[in-house]
Amino acid sequence: VQLQASGGGLVQPGGSLRLSCVTSGDTLDVYAFSWFRQAPGKEREGVSCVASASSYNTFYADSVKGRFTISRDYANNAIVLQMNSLEPEDTAVYYCATDSVAGTAFCSFHGMNSWGKGTQVTVSS
Repeated sequence: VQLQASGGGLVQPGGSLRLSCVTSGDTLDVYAFSWFRQAPGKEREGVSCVASASSYNTFYADSVKGRFTISRDYANNAIVLQMNSLEPEDTAVYYCATDSVAGTAFCSFHGMNSWGKGTQVTVSS
């Protein structure tokens, strides 16, 4: 599956951004999808994920819980990460990914085999 991420940019602290990850083929409901980020000098970390449409279960890293929301955008065949109340610590390159396993009831940050190109998010005043 091919993934294409977009929506990054420069925003002030407290602002919002909406990241989109367009998927190829008829995979939007079939696979689980995850968002990762990598800040300069740091390891890549999982941010949020959503299971296949068999359950729609979601998971958020503690650092973004209550501020970020992951969802499916059926009109655009995309996985969306709505990011609110952004903080300078959220500055990173954000990536979407999938493990291409059909029908999973839970999502995780392991076993990804398809990655989109990153999109830069910069939170600064």
